[in-house]
Amino acid sequence: MVSTDTLFIAGIPLLYLAFALWIGLRSRGEADQDTTEGYVAGGRGIGLLVMYFVMSASINSAFAFLGGPGWSFSKGAAALYIVAYGGFGMLLWYIFGPKVARLGRKRGYVTQAGFLSDRYNSKYLSVLMAIASVAAFIPYLVVQIKGVAFILTEASNGLIPFWLSGLLPFLVIAIYVLTSGMMGVGWSNVLQGIMMLVLAWFLGLYLPFEIHGGVQPMFEQIANSNPSHLLVGLPQMSMLRYSSFIIVSALGFVMWPHLFMRAYSADSEKTLKKTVALYPTFQFVLIPILLIGYAGVTMVDPAVLSSPDRILPYMITELGINPILIGLFFAGALAATMSTADSILHASVSVTARDFYKPLFGSDISEKSETRLMKLAVFPTVGVAYYFALFSPINIVPLQAAAYGAVVQFLPLMLGALYWPSSTKAGAVSGLFAGTIVTALFTFFVPSPLNLHAGFWGLIVTTVVFVAVSLVTEVEDREFAQEVIRESRPTPSTAQTSSESSSVTATDGGTQSDEAE
Repeated sequence: MVSTDTLFIAGIPLLYLAFALWIGLRSRGEADQDTTEGYVAGGRGIGLLVMYFVMSASINSAFAFLGGPGWSFSKGAAALYIVAYGGFGMLLWYIFGPKVARLGRKRGYVTQAGFLSDRYNSKYLSVLMAIASVAAFIPYLVVQIKGVAFILTEASNGLIPFWLSGLLPFLVIAIYVLTSGMMGVGWSNVLQGIMMLVLAWFLGLYLPFEIHGGVQPMFEQIANSNPSHLLVGLPQMSMLRYSSFIIVSALGFVMWPHLFMRAYSADSEKTLKKTVALYPTFQFVLIPILLIGYAGVTMVDPAVLSSPDRILPYMITELGINPILIGLFFAGALAATMSTADSILHASVSVTARDFYKPLFGSDISEKSETRLMKLAVFPTVGVAYYFALFSPINIVPLQAAAYGAVVQFLPLMLGALYWPSSTKAGAVSGLFAGTIVTALFTFFVPSPLNLHAGFWGLIVTTVVFVAVSLVTEVEDREFAQEVIRESRPTPSTAQTSSESSSVTATDGGTQSDEAE
């Protein structure tokens, strides 16, 4: 017979699912969901509150409540790399985010590849970026499905089977992504972000005080029993590897297409800059998350856990906490997972339709048909990720590592498009191809030299090949390349009215890409 405690614990995250669906369905706003600008970019009318939580909550996934404590429990101070790269990851966006937003309004861009393929006049670059993006998104979605399945299965004490636990939250996400697009993702992320902040700080302080009598006594006990746990440079992650992870993650932070695309959604350049300035405050959520893992270092024998990621649910169930608080924890973990999954799903279908299908097969497709295609891709995309999460024997960990290495390869091309009019199509395509191959090689087949992040070597190769090939090839349309750079700069009028509304109607996406080879 199912206990009352189990019903309480499982019922709270299920109620949260219902509330998240209600928020998602009611958040369409005035954005026209039949246009790419409305569905993908939220009508370019996202304000500071939603933008802050979209950028913040969509980064903190299942890793926040499960992986973060697991890292600090098993690897100690090496886990602090997450706080380091998160604090600096948005700095590049302060520099080129407003530039991208200006170009999006003037030329109708709503995706990352849409801008770069237009600037370099190559539909094949768009296709290559779309493939790389979706290949990076699918492992990320798989991890989220595994995360939500674990959360609901644990919360219900096995009452909800693993297959259904992974399916329910993603059906909720798919419904509001399909019906409300970017606006559904945005307002859902506000709800999910607030849940994460409140519960992370509560648990992050409650557990050290409950187990050790405070944060300081906790660290004193660790220092006495296991002092190496407080040092970076353990065998699991050397200083070189630790530093390479920070560099790759910080530089590639806003190269993730689902984050980059948010520059097109903001209602003003001022909103973008304020988001960058405020973003590091959300990284404070990771501090209590890591304290949770530290709380278990001297209390829990790693041998009793099947995985370090189970440290938090193990501790809260073993401590005999009030079932309502346990249920709220599982709801918070669910919020962290869904806030990433909805952003990735929304970006994935947008990229598939606009950056892959349209350049290859649908150059004359109408905007309404293109948006319909994005919506039709929602459930098949969830289905693919669901299959890999539940039935495929493929190890997803190296795939996700490769995903981070893959997206950082877009950075040299972005900088070239915005600042270097001599950068060429041949340089962009060959650089991206070479860097991606190197990243995949050092991720799956050959040990990475010096044990650095594979994406670090890929970024070096991408940059060198991109620059070298651009220097020996001709720009097809130098005037257009210079025009893009000029248009990305603020004009006297935009400088005075940076809160310019989204009344500028976007064109159907770029001036050259449809005619590109």
